[in-house]
Amino acid sequence: MAEKTAAQKPENNFWLAVSALAGVPFIMVLGNSMLIPVLPEIRNALNLTSVQVSLLITLFSVPAGLIIPLAGLISDHYGRKIVIISGLALYGLGGVIAAASSVLMDQMAFPGILAGRILQGLGAAGTAPIAMALCGDIFQGKERSRSLGTIESSNGLGKVISPVLGSAIGLITWYAAFIFFPVIVIPIIFAIWLLVKEPGTNRSKQNVASYFKSFSRVFKEKKGLLLSAYLAGSISLLVLFGILFYLSEYLEQQFSLGGVQKGLVLAIPVFFMSATSFATGFIIKKKKSLMRLLVITGLGIITASLIFLPLAASIILYFVAISIVGIGTGMVLPCLNTLVTSSASIKERGLITSFYGSVRFFGVALGPPLYGFLMARGTGLMFWSSAGLSLLGAVLAGLFLKAGKSEQQGAMFTLIPRPARKPKK
Repeated sequence: MAEKTAAQKPENNFWLAVSALAGVPFIMVLGNSMLIPVLPEIRNALNLTSVQVSLLITLFSVPAGLIIPLAGLISDHYGRKIVIISGLALYGLGGVIAAASSVLMDQMAFPGILAGRILQGLGAAGTAPIAMALCGDIFQGKERSRSLGTIESSNGLGKVISPVLGSAIGLITWYAAFIFFPVIVIPIIFAIWLLVKEPGTNRSKQNVASYFKSFSRVFKEKKGLLLSAYLAGSISLLVLFGILFYLSEYLEQQFSLGGVQKGLVLAIPVFFMSATSFATGFIIKKKKSLMRLLVITGLGIITASLIFLPLAASIILYFVAISIVGIGTGMVLPCLNTLVTSSASIKERGLITSFYGSVRFFGVALGPPLYGFLMARGTGLMFWSSAGLSLLGAVLAGLFLKAGKSEQQGAMFTLIPRPARKPKK
């Protein structure tokens, strides 16, 4: 059993608690990734355009991104578990509404489905980012890195399984995925309730004004770290979900792949992302310089692969490049998770982490419609513009993720001031 730390309650068995918390991002990622392989079927069934059907992803992710900071604030004041469980329940209810609309509303099915997806997004706001903050509360040091790496790999595992699962369930009917959402939520709610023991010290006693003053202080002190980490996280997920959206259309149009076969092919890049995320979480521990190196390297790998993709001469090289994008993403995200959760004290961690969750969701939200828009204008423009964004993220990471004070001193990374010039004699 993992060694206990000062922040870890004795009753918190490491792997039981982490497994329960890892279930949260796992089912959250199903909310988008499970639908991607069946989007063409939904588009045909409801007579939609590619941009319209992409709203099923966007209108899930945008509400989540907007509400996550509020969920973080509430979790800092009233506790993480109650926010996570409430969010999961709302997520399940949104699935019920989307499924009922698909079956009962006929011509008005699409607006009803969108309403359910918005409700699911609101529920998602109180789940995965808050679970990350709770890991930061419970664990320290290498256990924090391992728990956050496991959570990110669970996110990736959900992306691996969800295309296959979504394709298989879609063989029943195009709206079967909406029915699946509330079913899978129930065991995760019970696992969080029974297996995760929340520290009693993670409640902020500050009033709202003082709380935001503290948050502003943390953000001002570490704006370089936070802004570069936020941007890198959003870019990584924008590219990943944009590529998955593009591949879903590409595989069906070019190779007539559908059903489970398409799901298996879509799972290839996210499998590499999941495996890399899990390995990265174990490697980084508290090695600050290694985290910085992996973020820059991962974004560099993504950039190079995106530049190469329009030039790929065979389908094998094509999928090798896409898989390398997954590897790069798996290098970046666990490091960013640890950096962000360690950048603030336990009292402000919920809001700091929640803003990070917001920009990740905005990246997911922007990817499919952006790629849907660019697909009609050429794959070269689509991939090379994405490469430019990834390169920007790598440059900013190189500039601002500088090793500073130790974790015990309260900061993982900080901006390094330039040495003062000696006065001229």
